[in-house]
Amino acid sequence: MKIRPLGDKVIVQRLEAEAKTAGGIVLPDSAKEKPKRGKIVSVGDGKQLDDGSRAEMSVEKGQEVLFSSYAGTEVKIDGKEYLIMDESDILAIVE
Repeated sequence: MKIRPLGDKVIVQRLEAEAKTAGGIVLPDSAKEKPKRGKIVSVGDGKQLDDGSRAEMSVEKGQEVLFSSYAGTEVKIDGKEYLIMDESDILAIVE
């Protein structure tokens, strides 16, 4: 199945949570925090402005980004989990 976001929406796939702490302690699944980092899978056309034109998106497919803890809506497509969020929920691009 293929999915394409509308407007200023972005589809992000979370990156895997860390399995060890900085001190080397192995974390069980129940103790892992959901990562706030992911890879952009798909980008919408941009927000429609009052004059009918579209604002250019500042992110693009394939970029790794940081987002807020409660950003987006979780969806499951073909057995994989994704987040659909507004471009404004993205805090930074990881370079």
